[in-house]
Amino acid sequence: MTPVGWMVGPSVAGWVIAAALFGRQTGIAIFFGMIAPLVAVVVSWLLVERAHRRDPRSVTGVLMAGFAGKMVFFGGYLVVVLRVLGVRPVPFIASFTAYFIGLYLVEALYLKRLFNPHP
Repeated sequence: MTPVGWMVGPSVAGWVIAAALFGRQTGIAIFFGMIAPLVAVVVSWLLVERAHRRDPRSVTGVLMAGFAGKMVFFGGYLVVVLRVLGVRPVPFIASFTAYFIGLYLVEALYLKRLFNPHP
């Protein structure tokens, strides 16, 4: 399975299981907690992978630009989801935090493998 598959598959499966266990409202909050970190990591990974194929030295620049863009994106996203959409805050924040940490850990491991393919 590809790195994107390993990011998307378990994330969606975890959301489906959690939504089935905790009900519709909590499932919606968990979905919104999952989707932003998932989209950010997938887009980031695809851009890094493309940059690495073209010129491995350009990856640092891509990561730095991505970091700045993600700060703005996540700040706005949190405001929209919590203030505008009125999603339940506790399950949203819990799932956002868990998915954020888990997905960025997966991305870090793939970055390590990208730069050191034969340990």
